Amino acid sequence: MNCLLKRNIYLLIILCLFTGCLSRRSARPTVTHNKHLEKNSGQIITDASNVNNYHRTGNVLNDYAMFMGVKTSDLKNERLYLLINEWMGTPHLYGGSSKRGIDCSAFAVMVMSQAYGKSIPRSSSEQASAVKRKYERQLQEGDLLFFRFGSSKINHVGIYLHNNKFAHVSTSKGVIVSDLKDAWYYKGFKRCGTVR
Repeated sequence: MNCLLKRNIYLLIILCLFTGCLSRRSARPTVTHNKHLEKNSGQIITDASNVNNYHRTGNVLNDYAMFMGVKTSDLKNERLYLLINEWMGTPHLYGGSSKRGIDCSAFAVMVMSQAYGKSIPRSSSEQASAVKRKYERQLQEGDLLFFRFGSSKINHVGIYLHNNKFAHVSTSKGVIVSDLKDAWYYKGFKRCGTVR
């Protein structure tokens, strides 16, 4: 391998570690899915180990409430769940911000803008500085969760829903709902807060 190629690979790795949503796949809990069916099935895609059984009703709020084990009336922002459902299964693409591929921070930017009318920075580390910090026990629907995976700074973000569930963009499964208390995520969880 020539020096220029080695240097470019090294720079790409550094760039991913410091600005992207890079995470290890091997230690993460996995659920087998048919990728082709996921995108258009209307099912909630998850890698969470603690999931309530639910039967798809066709009503997005009812489906998410059953999935998370809460009352439909607990879901305060219908637009939030419609957006998550619309983007469910969209693949991860570093630097992406479209249905062809999106990364975690772009997903957070889009959700905050379209569901809450709030503007946040583009990178997850800058987003972490733009929130009013909270304790974990104070989490509410729409708060942001920040993680650090294999880096010295925040490099992943998700949107808190209810009952420890959060929506985010997984590098292996795209837009999914995960559980904060699952060991892989909880180990990387560093802070949370509300967009100011």
